[in-house]
Amino acid sequence: MTYRAPVEDMDFALRELASLERVLGEGFPAFDMDLVQPILEEAGKFAADVLAPLNQPGDEQGAQLTGNGVIAPVGFADAYKVFAEGGWMGLAAPEKWGGQGLPKTLANAVLEIIHGANMSFGLCPLLSLGAIEALVEHGHPAEQEKYLPKLVSGEWTGTMNLTEPQAGSDVGALKTKAVPNGDGSYAISGQKIYITWGDHDMAENIIHLVLARLPDAPAGSKGISLFVVPKVLVNEDGSLGERNNVQCIGLEKKIGIHASPTCVMEYDGATGWLVGEENRGLACMFTMMNSARLNVGQEGVGVGEAAYQAAYAYAQERKQGQVKGVDGPAPILHHADVRRTLTTMRANVMAARAICYACGVAADIAKTSDGDAGEAAKLREDLLTPIAKAWSTDMGVEVASMGVQIHGGMGFMNETLAAQLYRDARIAPIYEGTNGIQAIDLVGRKLGMANGKAMADMLGDVRATAQAARETNDPQLVQIADRLVAAADALEEATGWMVETMKADRDKGLASATAYLKLAGDVIGGHFLTRGAVAARTEGGTMRGRMTALAGFFAETALAEAPGRVSGITRGGDSFLSESEALFGLA
Repeated sequence: MTYRAPVEDMDFALRELASLERVLGEGFPAFDMDLVQPILEEAGKFAADVLAPLNQPGDEQGAQLTGNGVIAPVGFADAYKVFAEGGWMGLAAPEKWGGQGLPKTLANAVLEIIHGANMSFGLCPLLSLGAIEALVEHGHPAEQEKYLPKLVSGEWTGTMNLTEPQAGSDVGALKTKAVPNGDGSYAISGQKIYITWGDHDMAENIIHLVLARLPDAPAGSKGISLFVVPKVLVNEDGSLGERNNVQCIGLEKKIGIHASPTCVMEYDGATGWLVGEENRGLACMFTMMNSARLNVGQEGVGVGEAAYQAAYAYAQERKQGQVKGVDGPAPILHHADVRRTLTTMRANVMAARAICYACGVAADIAKTSDGDAGEAAKLREDLLTPIAKAWSTDMGVEVASMGVQIHGGMGFMNETLAAQLYRDARIAPIYEGTNGIQAIDLVGRKLGMANGKAMADMLGDVRATAQAARETNDPQLVQIADRLVAAADALEEATGWMVETMKADRDKGLASATAYLKLAGDVIGGHFLTRGAVAARTEGGTMRGRMTALAGFFAETALAEAPGRVSGITRGGDSFLSESEALFGLA
């Protein structure tokens, strides 16, 4: 696989679209903006030289379950060693635990590069990041001392063990038991499914964070606790001791991410320790989940970028048809429809990248700022998280599908990268709460926060961007501004309807939640692309033309459709809700 990190686009998105400089200050004393490009370039070298060459061979070989546990594909363990020794795991981790104390936004940009080069590999550190954040936020001091230095260094990896066969996304239905051992530890027994990198041979220990239920716990989600359960028990001096009673008993057979082991884990009286308070595991879980939701959104961006690069390369090489000015069969890149498809891919990737980076900047500011600035940033983070996760991962699938289309018949062959990227991308809209759940979260919780202030402030920013574009007096940007204003009006109308409908008829509101999230993502993505077109007026090279073209194309396609989609939100559920008995047999 040939993959090159789009460092120029990423650097521009961090600076001009997400305004990363806003995090400068006491919260990140080790960070300055001069670090951005060198870090992205070094991550790009690692991705291109080490990870990308393993992507297709890893897909073909897959992870293997043996009598000695799960074995990663050839080359993955060596690649992980390079990753850990390079300090990539600890970019955003606190310096107290051996991390570099850099903004999460920058670490997420690096994660995008890693997933673009090799999504299966990238899932391993993605899960470790969630474990680190949960232990930093909720772990007891002894647990932090024992596990965080090794997790942050990458010597050990982490997992989230939430899902069970009978529970799915309903974590309140889980049955895994935690029985006190009388010495401060607990015996954990039960089975967990869909555990990404739940077992492997790339690190000497794996730290599982496991949701389980105490003997006297209340029913439902209020009776869930979180436990840290190492694969290998850790002695008081930090050395490794006996093997714990946890093992992978099966690997799921999946349509994609074959190199990433998705494990069925069995806990048979395994020794674990409580994280946080009893029956408060849901709060701990959401620390992991919110981290993972943004990271998975970034994963969608990475795979989308990889699909665009593969399609662009193929369009330059594949010759077919006659084009004026070209002797003989022309590279299909000369065909206008192919260029339209590639432009659609690139515009959507850049829009999703900006949404994810902006969410990361808001999270960084919320974590390090007090008062009004911290509250505003937290509202923005909460609003953008479901959009970053759902809109970006849906985008990744759609863009990967377009990549298959550009490859034509070859794109449908398993040996092509285009086919693999399409298969791999499909899991991301399911991860960490399906995208339907993200839409429910957006309309059910996030729109109502602070009496609607989160979306009102976002729309204010959208309108300010449109005004800035109009004030350039550039005819192209003025036209883009007109489309952005009309789209903002549509989102404002849909938001007002959604807020009132969720109060009066929740079912009707939820029936349009996914359509509403799509509209919100389109408008916010268009806002960032427009901001980029305005900012790029002072840029050298091709950035000005590139951003103007992407913003203009997005405005005349996605944004131009926004007003017409309002009725699909406000009226779209009427027919199937009123005829549910005829359609689905529901009385």
